[in-house]
Amino acid sequence: QVQLVESGGGLVQAGGSLRLSCAASGGIFSSNAMGWFRQAPGKEREFVAAISRTGGRTDYAESVKGRFTISRDNAKNTVYLEMNSLKPEDTAVYYCAKKFWEIATTPSQYDYWGQGTQVTVSS
Repeated sequence: QVQLVESGGGLVQAGGSLRLSCAASGGIFSSNAMGWFRQAPGKEREFVAAISRTGGRTDYAESVKGRFTISRDNAKNTVYLEMNSLKPEDTAVYYCAKKFWEIATTPSQYDYWGQGTQVTVSS
C-alpha cells in the first residue's frame, strides 16, 4: 500500500520561505515521477512542480518558476519543495502525488496522493 505524507506547511509572511517534504512508503520510489500540486479555496487543483524518477528532469508552473525548487532523495524516499519569495497568492493546500515512470503535469495522470499540508502566506 502506497502512502504519501506531506509535512512542512505553515504560516509565513510574504517574502518568506518554506520547505515542504513528502515521505513515501510502499512501492518502489525510484520508479515514480513525483509532483506537487496545490488547491486554494474555491479553485481547482493546479500543477506546481514535478520531478523525474532520477531527478534529472524537472518542470514548473510559470507562476512559481524561479521561486520554487523541487528535489528528491531516492535513498530517503522523499521529495521536497523549497519555496522562496512566497506571495499571498501561493496560499493553498499543497499535495504531493506519484505517477509511475514519466513526468507529467496533469493531476489525473497521478495515481496516489498525500493528504495535503496547508501553506498560508500573509501580506
